[in-house]
Amino acid sequence: MTKNFALIGVGGYIAPRHLKAIRDTGNRLVAAVDPKDSVGLLDQFSFDVKFFTEIERFERHPLSPVVP
Repeated sequence: MTKNFALIGVGGYIAPRHLKAIRDTGNRLVAAVDPKDSVGLLDQFSFDVKFFTEIERFERHPLSPVVP
């Protein structure tokens, strides 16, 4: 069963490990947020992900883990 994930701080130091784990376990990253929009890391993992630079927009994503 494939699980959907959303990631806060996708441009951070540990994020590549999280992205690799999501990919290697056959799951999907569906949403990510980071204040820096220069996150080329998502392209390396071939995720079809909705990317946000504002946490407020990320919170409104239907699969966001953030509770308003």
